[in-house]
Amino acid sequence: MELLRDVRALPKAHLHLHFTGSMRPTTLLELAAKHRVRLPEALASGQPQQLDATDERGWFRFQRLYDTARSVLRDESDIRRLVLETAEDEAADGSRWLEIQVDPTSYAPRLGGLIPALELVLDAVKVASEATGVGIRVLVAANRMKSEMDARTLARLAVRYADQGVIGFGLSNDERRGLARDFDRAFAIARRGGLLAAPHGGELAGPDSVRDCLDDLGAGRIGHGVRAAEDDRLMQRLADRQVTCEVCPSSNVSLGVYERAQDVPLRRLFEAGVPIALGADDPLLFGSRLAAQYTLAREVHGFSDAELAELARQSVRATRAPEDVRKAMLADIDAWLA
Repeated sequence: MELLRDVRALPKAHLHLHFTGSMRPTTLLELAAKHRVRLPEALASGQPQQLDATDERGWFRFQRLYDTARSVLRDESDIRRLVLETAEDEAADGSRWLEIQVDPTSYAPRLGGLIPALELVLDAVKVASEATGVGIRVLVAANRMKSEMDARTLARLAVRYADQGVIGFGLSNDERRGLARDFDRAFAIARRGGLLAAPHGGELAGPDSVRDCLDDLGAGRIGHGVRAAEDDRLMQRLADRQVTCEVCPSSNVSLGVYERAQDVPLRRLFEAGVPIALGADDPLLFGSRLAAQYTLAREVHGFSDAELAELARQSVRATRAPEDVRKAMLADIDAWLA
């Protein structure tokens, strides 16, 4: 019988985590009380949410809950608290490196504008990283529900801070709304500025949305990408180009992309050679953080410890961490397995 090693002790990188969605449920309740924000029962209960986001009503409900949670982040201390607690939770889960996704336009009105909002996040990241030992960088994300002009503004802002902690540019929200190519100019700005292109695709929409991210946006990583498993040629393309898919199994089930955890095609993608970085997406709403995704891979999909170690290696290789940091993490993964 194989020894089951502690997945929390496995060094790993976390590449798909949203800013507000990283908040602790207890912190949400305390900040809501502080700012006198009335929370719906779904948030006040602190229980994981089961949301069928495969239809518009379900996605609207998810987005409304997320927006309500975001509304409790109103001042500098709130932002710093969230980032520090997130870093502490990452450390507890064995995450050595985090690339957290944030849309600064969501916080700008209360924090003095786009630039002050992003600078506050970046400073909070630096302080939290020093306090916890977790390397943290930021991926600035545009919103599909907003204009392409807004996306270009964010891309220029992200490039401006490329040497101060911003490593990538993303595109979030419902991928069924708007075409990827509508945002091609924003992503061209980001890529020219040396940033990683990491848009969402292949979650609520099918494999065509992954293909569009590759062809129209020059994606170097795909947020989710799990629906690529429906297209053998697309999986081969991802494997050949070593484009990592940030697969979030618990989120996929909670949002109704798959009915059961065993339906998530994690094994199929892995065996096709598609690089995978497991992610928690929005643990505030879905109830599980990074280590739980590795436990799910083990218990539901039958991943051995050697295969879990390979998943961790793939997450590390897909980071924008400095080479010496990646080498150290890879060596520690080997030590965990040995």
